[in-house]
Amino acid sequence: MHGKTFNVAFAALYCGVLTTAPAARADDTPSSCDALKHIVAASPTFSSLTAIDGRPLALPYGDDAQCAASQTDYRCTWTPHGSSGADALQGVAADIASCLPDATHDQNSPARQHFYVGARGARTEITAAQAGSNKLKLEIHATR
Repeated sequence: MHGKTFNVAFAALYCGVLTTAPAARADDTPSSCDALKHIVAASPTFSSLTAIDGRPLALPYGDDAQCAASQTDYRCTWTPHGSSGADALQGVAADIASCLPDATHDQNSPARQHFYVGARGARTEITAAQAGSNKLKLEIHATR
């Protein structure tokens, strides 16, 4: 009887493992920091990236991100929700600074935030700025 109980328990466990797939959750979305690091790591050529790669950067601030990659840069624009564009821009800048601690933050204004990573001649520049009255823009490009 002991062996039969073990076999039934083992079979139940085995079937449970095989039929229980991990559920996709909202927290499975890459973090904005992971997305930013991924994009910066692609520098100086951004053409391997897709529009989806940058969406997590905007998700904390807006749901309508439109991103695009080219050979020379990566850009996203979105409409901030809930707060003013200036507040959202400050939030984006804080995210960039905390995610890329080696980045130099050389411009901090209500309408534009600028960072760079790397030495002169081999830099990746990151600019977050207001784009009109109700949009934010993030642009990442290499200067070589």
